[in-house]
Amino acid sequence: MNNPLLDPADLPCYAAIRPEHVEPAIDWLLAENRAEIERLLAANDSYTWDNLIRPLEDLEDRLSKAWSPVNHLHSVLDSAALRAAYNVCLPKLSAYATELGQHEGLYRAYRQIAEGSEYARLDPAQRKVIDDALRDFRLSGIALPPEQQSRYKAIQQELAQLNAKFAENVLDATQAWTKHLANDTQLAGLPESARALARQTAQQRGLDGWLLTLELPSYLPVLNYADDRELRQELYDAYCTRASDQGPNAGRWDNGPIMEHIMALRHELAQLLGFQDYTEYSLATKMADSPDKVLAFLADLAGRARPQAQRELDELQNFARDRFGVERLETWDIGYYSEKLRQHCYQLSQEELRPYFPTTRVLPGLFAVAEKLFGISIRLLDNVEVWHPDVRVYQIVDAAGTPRGRFYLDLYARPHKRGGAWMDGCLARRQIDGRARLPAAYLVCNFTPPVGDDPALLTHGEVLTMFHEFGHGLHHLLTTVNYLSVAGIHGVEWDAVELPSQFLENWCWSREALTLLAGHYQTGEQLPEELYQRMLAAKNFQAGILMVRQLEFGLFDFRLHREYDPARGARVLETLDDVRRQVAVIVPPAYNRFANAFTHVFAGGYAAGYYSYKWAEVLSADAFGAFEENGIFDAPTGERFRRSILEVGGSRPALASFVEFRGREPQIEPLLRSNGIAA
Repeated sequence: MNNPLLDPADLPCYAAIRPEHVEPAIDWLLAENRAEIERLLAANDSYTWDNLIRPLEDLEDRLSKAWSPVNHLHSVLDSAALRAAYNVCLPKLSAYATELGQHEGLYRAYRQIAEGSEYARLDPAQRKVIDDALRDFRLSGIALPPEQQSRYKAIQQELAQLNAKFAENVLDATQAWTKHLANDTQLAGLPESARALARQTAQQRGLDGWLLTLELPSYLPVLNYADDRELRQELYDAYCTRASDQGPNAGRWDNGPIMEHIMALRHELAQLLGFQDYTEYSLATKMADSPDKVLAFLADLAGRARPQAQRELDELQNFARDRFGVERLETWDIGYYSEKLRQHCYQLSQEELRPYFPTTRVLPGLFAVAEKLFGISIRLLDNVEVWHPDVRVYQIVDAAGTPRGRFYLDLYARPHKRGGAWMDGCLARRQIDGRARLPAAYLVCNFTPPVGDDPALLTHGEVLTMFHEFGHGLHHLLTTVNYLSVAGIHGVEWDAVELPSQFLENWCWSREALTLLAGHYQTGEQLPEELYQRMLAAKNFQAGILMVRQLEFGLFDFRLHREYDPARGARVLETLDDVRRQVAVIVPPAYNRFANAFTHVFAGGYAAGYYSYKWAEVLSADAFGAFEENGIFDAPTGERFRRSILEVGGSRPALASFVEFRGREPQIEPLLRSNGIAA
């Protein structure tokens, strides 16, 4: 087949990939894989790593290699034709995965290896591959009778389609709303960077004046800086009602029925497998050992953070009333008056920092931090095919000069690209013909693009985001594990996968690190010490409010899945309201439909797992404590982190990796301390 998705070249040929290539490639690969699996099982009576597991990894790798660029392009360069091809293939891939999970012959073969003499001769990473596979067989319904296996398969196929539709609705609803301004009087208060972006966006769409959108680089400056309260409310209303039964596009892309359907199917799936609810099913592949432990963890953090959050909100309300005569703070006022309060208390705004964080300085600085910590170097690669002119490709090389991995960097927001920031695998490391294949990753953000001839200028919050995603990338790329299912981020418990990403964010606050990554985009001047001290003083500004907001998301997700009752339905709004009464200090208006755009939970991998951000933050804060003790760029500590955490990937339990690095189990106090919350 003359199909670029079947090209044996390492990296995808993006320019050649067309929507019409997708379904034929996937159909051919699925048919070939099915036939080869039966041949492998028939060819042997006694199964080994070499005659079964390694060939199975070859098949999985071949399929993943074809689907990865399709999945990626669906996220960063969406089109109607690509979306249709993507959606046609989802149920086919889901059905194939379920078939493997319920394949009695494969299950017996894995059990034979696990229970035979060869198991003891395998290395620990290989044994983890076998153990994880046997667990996944159980979670795929291998023990179910045929009728229930068929139902499991149907549920998984339907969930795959519903998850994709949920995300598409959010993207379509986000991109459907714009506000065109013929003059800039309503933009009073906005920083020049936001005004310039609005003008550039209008010009790109053939309009005069200024154009506001619901993309975060446009939306957030309005909420945080626009003096026009009605404008803030208009954008807030449009944003918080996306893909719902409320707001300016009410009912057009409503995710409400989809959420109900997803929740019903997840609950049925969990009970089919013998779990009480979906939280128990979710935790089968996570560090946390029980739903009660997760709920207790979140409630404990909320109990510690909520009093501080309430004091912070009281301070904000008093400030807005006393200084600006605002008797009642609405949700669309919070960001605006918070910025005023930050400026009042610390003489600091995010916009004041932006000139010191051009991407032309931040990116080399980020690489320099990684080089000093982990003994690596990062080099730009030329002549690698990409999907957009803004994308750059880099290679990581270790101290011995050995290439370790490559990554694509796609930093800027644009039409037809889903919002947020993420890292995803392009290729996993594995051994092929006696040589380790280099892994590859996608690092994607949605920052404000360059305006005119100036480089893109980042807020400090965006710098944190870049470090976060790069931490994920290092976890995937620095692995030394050669087995597909446990290399890099693969096989890592979901509530530990955020450890390297949150860990790396700490260097964004270090003076030594900022010397490398901050400098004025016009003069090259270092971040002034006086400005740095103000930034440091404001580090935990409204930390309590931010923490209870994250806990609200985590508790909502977990309780929604824990308390689901088929007789009553999902009770999305009721559960969210109850959680807010428990932990929140800022209660949004009744028409807010936050959950309808909560893609992490309804379209991503965080269902009954959003608590993972806080769980992993305990690990990351404690891990960073080792550098606070030994030195922010202490080479032996960095090498130990690389060897104990980054290089081992999912080849052993995350807790074992943490204990090897830290010498003990994690403690919660460093998290509280780093957030300025009393222990």
